[in-house]
Amino acid sequence: MWSWDFVHDRTDNGVALKMLTLIDEYSRQCLTIEVGRRMRSGDVLDALAEVMMRWGVPNYLRSDNGPEFIATEVQQWLKELGVGTIYIEPGSPWENGHVESFHNRLRDECLNQEIFLSVTEARVVIEEWRRFYNRVHPHSASGFQSPDEFARRMAQPALISATATPSLRSTPELAT
Repeated sequence: MWSWDFVHDRTDNGVALKMLTLIDEYSRQCLTIEVGRRMRSGDVLDALAEVMMRWGVPNYLRSDNGPEFIATEVQQWLKELGVGTIYIEPGSPWENGHVESFHNRLRDECLNQEIFLSVTEARVVIEEWRRFYNRVHPHSASGFQSPDEFARRMAQPALISATATPSLRSTPELAT
């Protein structure tokens, strides 16, 4: 199960930044943060296709009912891939708690600490933070391992318990 959503910020001159975040709920890995001035459904599909080429196709995507996520083009493409969609109730961000928690970390540890002069600078700094988050940031739900370390350990058959499901053994990164 992956979760995705948008987070917003501004450059130093007050112009909007819009970031698409996509996380794996199981490993807590942040799969991508796409940064731009605006994003439409086609931009969302491009980002998602790129991530799926690297990480595979999840069984489900969880999101709010934003126009970029419910667009016919997005829905049709996901259906063709066999990806189910789970939409949270309007005004209920707690139903997408993994991505909301991630957004809090992103804001506290990166966005509130930086002044971006351009979209390019924001992309570079945010990508650097994303990589740090995946490599170093401990999570209590994974025994205080970083998302990357947890995913690596789950990929090693000797470390997977006898109760793990076959789907986790074959594609632990997806945690679907």
